Amino acid sequence: MARSRLTPERESELYEAVIDLLAEVGYDGLTMDAVAARTHSSKATLYRQWGSKPQLVAQSLRNHKPVRIEEIDTGTLRGDFREMISRTDDCEMARDSAMMRGLAHAIDSNPELLQALRELLIEPEMTGLGQMLRRAVERGEVRADNPALDLVPHMMVGAFVTRPIIEDRPCDQAFLNAYVDAVVLPALGV
Repeated sequence: MARSRLTPERESELYEAVIDLLAEVGYDGLTMDAVAARTHSSKATLYRQWGSKPQLVAQSLRNHKPVRIEEIDTGTLRGDFREMISRTDDCEMARDSAMMRGLAHAIDSNPELLQALRELLIEPEMTGLGQMLRRAVERGEVRADNPALDLVPHMMVGAFVTRPIIEDRPCDQAFLNAYVDAVVLPALGV
């Protein structure tokens, strides 16, 4: 990202406008023109600050994400998962799940979007989740050689994205907590 001359408040306004547009029109329908119009800014400013639509979208998603996994440490893995899940309300979770399904479709035809999401959103989240799981290993809650450790991200993303597809019901806190208790923690031997 280019060095910012925007205030943090202005950046947050731009990021929220991108999130709103993603929810309204999806990734393919989101244009830099639409972001500029919605935020009363110029396309030149957007390109100068973020370089490309994928970079702006990925940074907006990262800024929008209220849960910073690396900050969570309740002393137990179950407690950490519960805290992580509690930091996003059910309405936001449903909107974010729909957004992620739309972005998954857009990734198929846009390697630049995939790269931006990996760098700005996925890798930081995987680092935070890895720290959370390492602490569980260090506390003796999970064996270090448990093969499910590497599959936890897949399990969590799968549950988050597919519940609406499989059950036609939104992903919510109650579902994710039940999923963690019934699937993730048993797979980890907790």
